Amino acid sequence: MSNEKRQSASAAQLPASDPQNIRELIRRADQFAASGDARSASAFYLAAVRAAATHGRLPGDLAADVRRAQEACAHYAAQYKTYLRAKLESSGFDPSASSPRFTQSVDIALGEKQIFVQEPRYYYFPGLPQIQFYPEGSFPWLPEIEAETAAIRDELLAVMQNPAAFSPYVTGDANRPRRDQLGMLNNPAWSAFYLWKNGEPVAGNAERCPRTLHALRNAPLSLTANRSPSILFSLLEPGAHIPPHNGLVNTRLICHLPLIVPGKSRFRVGNEVREWVEGRAWLFDDTIEHEAWNDCDRTRVILLFDVWRPELSEEERRLVSNLFEAIDAYNGTKPDWNI
Repeated sequence: MSNEKRQSASAAQLPASDPQNIRELIRRADQFAASGDARSASAFYLAAVRAAATHGRLPGDLAADVRRAQEACAHYAAQYKTYLRAKLESSGFDPSASSPRFTQSVDIALGEKQIFVQEPRYYYFPGLPQIQFYPEGSFPWLPEIEAETAAIRDELLAVMQNPAAFSPYVTGDANRPRRDQLGMLNNPAWSAFYLWKNGEPVAGNAERCPRTLHALRNAPLSLTANRSPSILFSLLEPGAHIPPHNGLVNTRLICHLPLIVPGKSRFRVGNEVREWVEGRAWLFDDTIEHEAWNDCDRTRVILLFDVWRPELSEEERRLVSNLFEAIDAYNGTKPDWNI
């Protein structure tokens, strides 16, 4: 057996993170790189980098080689991405105009985006599609609501004359263990004025916004006693950030109608980040991880409400409502529920 083969066989017997094994992986990678075999070189460099990640402090010379392996991995990855995108575009693929779902699949395949799925915190209904933002034009009742943006905003501005009308979106319950809620508990940076809450009008608030509630008359609100819908003005103060979180149930969608957007404000659902535009509504699945930022120096306010998912039949909607009502009847108390 040659000396080189003996070294390779000996290294193969070592734990993956052993420095000698890492050296051997990099040596093999260098050989393949010198011979022009980029795929094999990339595989060995990557194996070395992963092995080094499970090891503690490395000798100085080996640490330098690992950094070199990391740079090689990045170089080969960039080469591959450039090649693959060029081949796809030569066959007619246009990232700005082709299927958004396919475009996202390519981003995921290249490691530029990750996979996000529904992860409801309370109730999961199987078989529903994993859609972050629903396509424009999917809801025939939505343009009617968008057309009332000015009237809804007028009612909002009247409410905002009294800042005390808004209260923190996430509040504590004396009958439940205290939960930090990602730093948002009792934090006025994210606050709300409810017209409906937990399936019923909020006395004194609903009466102040008749045009808003009239605009929602044809929306398929997810009516379930003690739980939904909730209809509210959601306020985000300048510089505020709502951390990543997931909603309670995947049988509904959340609608945002932006009313006051004085500057750049971002909203992420899964892999997709959008900016609110006054008067342009969207619907999204809030059981997919999402977060929000108000990057400007003034307050952002939207109208927020929840509707049934369009994929659910009338029977399924009724059964889901019956299920929650049965749970509440058994417990004998109103649920700890929110949007």
